[in-house]
Amino acid sequence: MTRTSSRFLVKTIISGRRLVAALLGSAWLLAGQFALAAEPQVTEGFINAATPEVWRIFTTAEGYKQTGVAHAEVDLKIGGAIRTHYDPKGRLGDARTIVNEILAYEPERMLAFRIKQAPADFPYLDAVAGTWTVIYLTPAGDNMTQVRIIGLGYTDQPQSVAMRKFFAEGNRWTLDRIAKGYWPKCAKCAAEEAAAGQSTN
Repeated sequence: MTRTSSRFLVKTIISGRRLVAALLGSAWLLAGQFALAAEPQVTEGFINAATPEVWRIFTTAEGYKQTGVAHAEVDLKIGGAIRTHYDPKGRLGDARTIVNEILAYEPERMLAFRIKQAPADFPYLDAVAGTWTVIYLTPAGDNMTQVRIIGLGYTDQPQSVAMRKFFAEGNRWTLDRIAKGYWPKCAKCAAEEAAAGQSTN
């Protein structure tokens, strides 16, 4: 073997080792990222309303107010924005406005979005990036819809864990609030509510 061919062989071996090291390093980084991923956050329940009505709640300005916000504006299109504000004294566009970007949707079936702008005083600003939410609507009999709200992109980092808990509680409150507006009222329930109202007067 000539000196030139020996040098070429050595360079080839070194290059091969560097390539293997680079691939192993990339695999390690990817494994680390997957290890940091947390399970999706799931909130689900039933609303005593037909699916088109529930779809209206999540995709129109007036409907969105049933989720508990004071102000809402919905631009239903890919890349469109859902802008909301919880403070009746606030206004859309100020520092406490929430802006969600619509990523995908299937009418009366699915709506996916991500937080594009959180309120300025949101305590988990660093954990928002890389998360998104998918809402699934499934007909569940006459005038009833199953709603599943799935939050994805969370990690095991402390701020992300805290934000996951925040949205788990918030999504539960929101879904229960919507459902309550469609609860059937039996005669006994109505009588009890009336009696309770009189006792507080």
